Amino acid sequence: MNNISSLKEVMDLSGKTAIVTGGAMGIGLGISYRLAEAGANVVIADIDEKAANDAADSLKKNGFKALAVKTDVSNEESVKSVVASSIKEYGSVDILVNNAGIYPTIPVMQLKSADFDRIIAVNLKSAFLCTQAAASEMIKRGKGGKIINITSIDALHPSSIGLATYDASKHGLWGFTKNLALELASSNIQVNAVAPGGIATPGTGAGKPVSSDIEAILKKFMEKIPMKRMGEPDDIGKAVLFLASDLSSYMTGSQIVVDGGVLLA
Repeated sequence: MNNISSLKEVMDLSGKTAIVTGGAMGIGLGISYRLAEAGANVVIADIDEKAANDAADSLKKNGFKALAVKTDVSNEESVKSVVASSIKEYGSVDILVNNAGIYPTIPVMQLKSADFDRIIAVNLKSAFLCTQAAASEMIKRGKGGKIINITSIDALHPSSIGLATYDASKHGLWGFTKNLALELASSNIQVNAVAPGGIATPGTGAGKPVSSDIEAILKKFMEKIPMKRMGEPDDIGKAVLFLASDLSSYMTGSQIVVDGGVLLA
């Protein structure tokens, strides 16, 4: 047992740089905090520049290293720019968390082609663009890396009507994760996913008034959760930290479900 690294060592991300897309709030901020706490240089790539700067400032006030970069994850040049900024600031990209996503509730029969294209671009095409840009640098550097895709329990089972396009994007992201894991394994790059269930974030109405319709949907969803509570962004942050660290050194092509047991129902 003498050759086994200590727990502190296997969780230590010091010297590593992590890009977190959509990292300015909600689940993304929960992820950013845990990776920064473990010692990583965290690059918050978010389309909301003010929120990204505020998030980076809050991490810095805690003594962590953080950089905010305004990023449109559906735009190839914007994605290349955030990767270049990460390398310029910190010298490498070691961890990529594809977290950015949108989930407008629009039934298929009311969906416009532009809506479909936008959801797929932000939720799925973005993962391709970010992965290609970041993994190219990981391969060039020759020290491996970690790619973590934030899918959803909707990648496994639909949660409500109106999310068909979102579900398609998340099923696609899960398939992308598995095949990419095969492709990048020889470069010592591990590719895994985290599938959140209901998480209390600004996007799900946490901390602000919601309409009676949304309140009814949330109440019905809550009744399905065996643990009888919504998850917190930190629940996802901790799962991502596990996959970003050496705790998951023999895992690739896997998906961790973090849902309070809702899929059991």
